[in-house]
Amino acid sequence: MLEGPTYLVSRDLPSSCQQESMWIYNAFCVIENAKGKRPFENKEDSGLRKSSKPLDSVMKEVTFSCLHDLSLSPVDQSEHNGDHSDSSSLIHEIGRDLSANCVARCSRSDFGTIASLNQSFRSLISSGEIYKLRRRMGIVEHWVYFSCNLLEWEAFDPIRCRWMRLPSMTSNECFMCSDKESLAVGTELLVFGKEIESHVIYKYSILTNSWSSGLKTNTPRCLFGSGSLGEIAIVAGGCDSRGKILSSVELFNSESGSWVNLPSMNKPRKLCSGVFMDEKFYVIGGVGVGSSCGLTCGEFYDLKTRTWNEVPDMFPARSGGANDAPATAKAPPLLAVVKNELYAAYYDENDVRKYDKGRNSWTTIGKLPERATSMNGWGIAFRACGNQLIVIGGPRALNGGFIEINAWEPNGGAPQWNLLARKHSGSFVYNCAVMGC
Repeated sequence: MLEGPTYLVSRDLPSSCQQESMWIYNAFCVIENAKGKRPFENKEDSGLRKSSKPLDSVMKEVTFSCLHDLSLSPVDQSEHNGDHSDSSSLIHEIGRDLSANCVARCSRSDFGTIASLNQSFRSLISSGEIYKLRRRMGIVEHWVYFSCNLLEWEAFDPIRCRWMRLPSMTSNECFMCSDKESLAVGTELLVFGKEIESHVIYKYSILTNSWSSGLKTNTPRCLFGSGSLGEIAIVAGGCDSRGKILSSVELFNSESGSWVNLPSMNKPRKLCSGVFMDEKFYVIGGVGVGSSCGLTCGEFYDLKTRTWNEVPDMFPARSGGANDAPATAKAPPLLAVVKNELYAAYYDENDVRKYDKGRNSWTTIGKLPERATSMNGWGIAFRACGNQLIVIGGPRALNGGFIEINAWEPNGGAPQWNLLARKHSGSFVYNCAVMGC
């Protein structure tokens, strides 16, 4: 709840300044929504009454695509009168700082609408200032970004269960067919791949709703492990353009847009997975140099001491029959961390397992959703999304199919998957990342 006095606005809008008052009324709805309160509703039998409708119902004529498209044309300031229309104080009556604090408490789904109020609100959101404020306030919303078509990406808001299609990526056929990795950091989605002569990175920004070229890593790489924490991300291992397996590690800072080399891992590895847990960055599994078998060890990087520490037998080999695929054909371990606890999807057995840190062992706690199918682990996504584990996937189909998003919040018991959404789509997930901001 937002602390401070309650500000009341009369339901009658004076005709002499109807347009400006309507803007103030809309802004008031934003404030009340931010406080967790409901805006006032026009009713003849009451002077000041609270509405049962949330902000998105009050402004229901705004479509979801509009909510996210910050390429809306600027409001014509000539239509507004005087000091309140584009004041640096945002909501003039309460001042800029409190105005920004109110907006920071609103859902990301509402930011497009808020940005259309006037140029000051637009600047607050499109400049990224509001996301920095949310980070300082400890406010985070997690959205899922995934691709079921090679150059097409979609976003999903698990709170309001809404979809958004991102603009199509523009790239050549070589990039489309190359191995691609992805991660979300800060307010950006990074997609790593290879074009004809070099490795490239494409960057999608939620501030501009557009793709652009991202700054390349110091060492070109693919098939690496990665993880993000707020505005930083780490990529580790992988292989270079000649197929050499790497042990090098780099940190990306989305605030400065720079890559910095970190100390190398103890073991070179590719097709590995990376996660942040207990304020350390873990790299687990993968394939090492001169071996067709998967690595069972893991190692973690301590950001404080800047050292790597190996954890033997952290990810034991999955059981497989005589026709089991070689490690180089299998997907990296499907790992996710929720509330500093590590979970894994063992797709061969359709199991979900939890890691016991004290015993360095795994315990089966339940099953994956029935419809989530894969090919040696490829084609499904298993991710942490806030306090939930999510699984994105669908049944194999020759002529199209559908994709499902299932979620479960670990509570000490067996997984009880909740179907959040389903839509007609390709059922093979090529890449997936979760953005928290």
